[in-house]
Amino acid sequence: MHGTFERFFLRYPNRSISVLEKIPPLIAIFLVTLPFWGSFLFPVYLAYFIIFFDVYWLYKSLNLAVTSWIASRMIHKAEKKNWLEEVKKDKNFEKVTHLIVIPSYKESIGKIRLTLDSIKNQTFPGKQMFIYLALEKREEDVEQKARALQGEYKDYFGGFYYTLHPDLPHEVKGKSSNQAYAAKDAYHELIVKRKIDIDYMTVSSVDADVLFDRQFYSYLAHSFLTSADRHHTFWQSANVNYNNFWKVPSFTRIIAFFGSLWRTSILVQHIRLIPNSVYSLSFKLLYNLGYWDTDVIPEDYRIFFKAYFKTKGRVTVEPIFLKTSMDAAESHSYIKSLMNKFYQERRWSWGISDDALYLKWYLTVSGIPFFKKTLLVANVVLDHILWPVNWFIITVSANTVVILNPVFSRTSLGYSLPQLSGFILTLCLLSLVVMIYVDYTMRSRSSFAKQSKVRQLLFPIEFLFMPIGGFFLSALPALITHIQLILGKRMEYKVTDKV
Repeated sequence: MHGTFERFFLRYPNRSISVLEKIPPLIAIFLVTLPFWGSFLFPVYLAYFIIFFDVYWLYKSLNLAVTSWIASRMIHKAEKKNWLEEVKKDKNFEKVTHLIVIPSYKESIGKIRLTLDSIKNQTFPGKQMFIYLALEKREEDVEQKARALQGEYKDYFGGFYYTLHPDLPHEVKGKSSNQAYAAKDAYHELIVKRKIDIDYMTVSSVDADVLFDRQFYSYLAHSFLTSADRHHTFWQSANVNYNNFWKVPSFTRIIAFFGSLWRTSILVQHIRLIPNSVYSLSFKLLYNLGYWDTDVIPEDYRIFFKAYFKTKGRVTVEPIFLKTSMDAAESHSYIKSLMNKFYQERRWSWGISDDALYLKWYLTVSGIPFFKKTLLVANVVLDHILWPVNWFIITVSANTVVILNPVFSRTSLGYSLPQLSGFILTLCLLSLVVMIYVDYTMRSRSSFAKQSKVRQLLFPIEFLFMPIGGFFLSALPALITHIQLILGKRMEYKVTDKV
């Protein structure tokens, strides 16, 4: 079967990908519009679908609450452990080196300093760490900024380098192509010239607004050395938006709240654990893959699936039970901050454009356990499909049916649908209470987001804005992205304002 699909894709390379690209967003549009036309064609079946979806949402809420609580307990436990002491017990400790690639475009020098300081203050020896500041050549006065940072920090690390990525033909501007350019330079400088052992080197993709736990790279070194298959492994910590949690608008803060909890919860969900935003892997694995791709904007899922299918399912992801804090989208004014978040969601949701490639690999690459690869690909595709759908089904669909079809509303099912849907969704509030508690314990035990107890106690009131924020800062940008992909229009990389 794989051979048949492979021949088909070879015969129709562009057309086949174009068709696969449109299938997930078309399903999403079908589900978003379903309550509006389904109310007339099959209201009974639609009502049962809405109830089923509400139960599914309740399950998702309970799962998020339970898994985020379990992950938070494991994080608290890991924070108390001396990871440097543990990793020093390994005879190969001094061989381990960490390459840290920091892609940046128009970030202020002060913002980058904060990230470099959090790396400089690691418990892991600085001389076994190598910084690569990946900058874009088109940025004004960029080399002056690079040299200033290099002068300030070069003595703390085994090496501090910077690259100026030019605009190259056939490349998509963004993080992935920039990192690839830096990683290729790093191989030449560190492996070829300085003869550093690639078998004992990790590489981390690190955004320019990241604050690490002080033990992160000691923990990573320990996991790297004790891994059963270190050269086929990614490492992922809990990426949370705590840096500026109390500075962003309430609508953005709510989205950041759920995003942080979700990225924490997946640490204990195994098959759903896929590298996101800030992650690490063996540099040897990255080199064997041909580095990050240069024709894509969101690179994290792409590099994982590229590795997974190229190694025929051998690649795994191991959790790092520590918090890695990043900025939530922010700008210099309230409205600009909201627009920043809107465009960030547009950029993230563009990840659906890669689903076609994952599906192609799924259909053509043999020799991988069917159940595992099916779950991996299905989870990602389903998440992308439901991104704009969730809000419409759980928020407005039940009332839409009875308003548009008064005849159905006079039946027992039609009359009880809004009440039954509301009751199921109200049960989700029990999960929300647990999530608020988990979030509070995670933030209160960190140095990232200190705030008065009064402000902390008033925070749950902001969840009244959840339906509004969920629509304008999640469902709507994803919906626009889906429609854009259906129309065959590519997304241009838009850099958000930096504060």
